[in-house]
Amino acid sequence: MKHYCYEEWVQYVKNEMNDQKREQLENHLYTCDQCLEQYIQAMAANETSLPILSNESSFTDMVMSEVSKQKEAVPDTIPGVRKPTNRKKPFYQQAAFHYLLAAAATLLLTFSGAFQSLASYAKSIESPTQVQEKKPSVTEGVINKTFAWMDSLEKKEANKK
Repeated sequence: MKHYCYEEWVQYVKNEMNDQKREQLENHLYTCDQCLEQYIQAMAANETSLPILSNESSFTDMVMSEVSKQKEAVPDTIPGVRKPTNRKKPFYQQAAFHYLLAAAATLLLTFSGAFQSLASYAKSIESPTQVQEKKPSVTEGVINKTFAWMDSLEKKEANKK
């Protein structure tokens, strides 16, 4: 992969290169983090020479209107690019169909008892009816026997006195 030097990114920022070279650099930015970092540094270094936006919201509106104009101007002859059409989507691709399908599935599962059996299963897991005895671990058993032995020794000492 060919990387571009910092000076080329400065030229890009200052708009001092032809359109073909500009497009190459722009496409390269999509795949190269190293060059993206150099581009950001070039932007920061030349920030004072860049134009200042007086009203960002009007700029955004202007850009969006230009985008919509360009969408309308796309000819049908460009391969791989379709002109937006106002054709209706098939019924199975519409949101209402998906909502109706989800509602029907919910009703079917509710009336079939699937949710009730799922809820009872979850309840049985949360509070099991059979309480299992907790078996002490080997370590706990050794500790308990050791304390019992020590207690018996103390009682013998107390009885001797």
